[in-house]
Amino acid sequence: MPLRHMYFDPATPSPSNYHWIPWLQKALALNDVLAQTPEMPRPFEPDFDAWSALFERAAIGPDTSLIGHSAGGGFLTRWLSERPDARVRNVILVAPWLDPGRERTGSFFDFTIDPGIAERCGEIVIFHSDNDDPTIHESVRRLRAALPTVIYREFHLGHFSHFDMPSPEFPELLEAVLR
Repeated sequence: MPLRHMYFDPATPSPSNYHWIPWLQKALALNDVLAQTPEMPRPFEPDFDAWSALFERAAIGPDTSLIGHSAGGGFLTRWLSERPDARVRNVILVAPWLDPGRERTGSFFDFTIDPGIAERCGEIVIFHSDNDDPTIHESVRRLRAALPTVIYREFHLGHFSHFDMPSPEFPELLEAVLR
């Protein structure tokens, strides 16, 4: 979730074209997998209903892979928790954030994680970094407690951003999507 000043900085790429996302989209295309990276409205002030309305424009079904980074991972968790009919192929949460102290997102993350999402998603994978922010560690702890069957992968890559990673390539993520 970008800060307001970063979002409005013309020199900073849009959130959907930042970090490893363009590399992953191209790598998926090379594997004949269509990938969409929606630009969520006002990501610096997230509104769950607005994000959901945009997200639900996509065809989401049993063959869909969902990938969420940071607040996007928390969004996917809430969206799946509140839609018991949703079925997807897999979900990969990269440094998922649930704003445990409700410091930046207000009611955006006011929900209970539905343990049933593990049964409705072919596979859920959490990518977590041992040197990320404490609020990410707490978010991951909550997710793992609610969803004990998730596949957990630990790295030493900060928040999986261009500031922390040696390159925009993220082969471990590509492998998880294609598996």
